[in-house]
Parts: sequence; structure tokens; C-alpha cells
Amino acid sequence: MKKWLVAVLFGFVLTLAACGGGDDGGTEEPADNGDDAATEEPADNGNDTATEEPADEGGTAEEGGTVDAAAAEDVYANNCAMCHGADLTGGGGPDLTAVGSKYSADEIAEIIQNGTGSMPAQSQVTGEDLDNLSNWLAEKQ
Repeated sequence: MKKWLVAVLFGFVLTLAACGGGDDGGTEEPADNGDDAATEEPADNGNDTATEEPADEGGTAEEGGTVDAAAAEDVYANNCAMCHGADLTGGGGPDLTAVGSKYSADEIAEIIQNGTGSMPAQSQVTGEDLDNLSNWLAEKQ
């Protein structure tokens, strides 16, 4: 009986540890944002001009259409992928592959910050990370 209880508690602790993760992204992201802003944004805009910029203009009022896709994907992987899937197709949370056709970047940012339905608020995602993530998701149409 004691071994069973220890095994259950150990599993519970592992599950809770996997749900954390907000602190790790906060320490690495400023370095990523500094590097990515200087080197990757122009490359992303140059390569994806036909596909990303029109979506940005239609759904992005805050940033003026710039999205650091690499930084947004990192924020998504650290905070959202557990429920919404690594490929945005859902699982515990809804499918986000076409979320931009339903919500604007501002609406997505509000949902991330305040939660909705069974989704808890993701208050650890703020500032530039929130802007990048919400604009990147708004492009998914």
C-alpha cells in the first residue's frame, strides 16, 4: 500500500512539474529577442512577404505588422503547446491552426491574458512575448 501511495505521489509531482515552465522562458527570451530582432526579422520579412505581411496588416493594429516568428514559436512551445499541441492541432485545448480567421491579434492577446472557458489565464506571457505570440497566431488563417 505504501509503495502504491509513493508511486501515485511521485506521478503527481512529475505532472505538476511538467505544467510549470513559466520561469524558464522568462530568462531565455530577452536574449532570443535581442538576437532575433537584429538578425531574423528582416530575413523573415524578406522570405515571407507574400504570405505573412497581408495577414499582419489585416489583423495587427498594435505592432504595425512585424512578427518575430521564431520568438513566437518559442513562447508557444513553452506556454501553449501542452494543451494546444506542438502543431497547433489541439488536444486538451482547441485547434489553433486557423485561429486568426476567428480572432484578431488584440482578441487573441486578451484571451491569452485573461483566459476563456476552461483555459486559464496565461499571465506569465507579457510584453513583447505577448505581442509576438498573438500576432503570430493571428496569421494562422
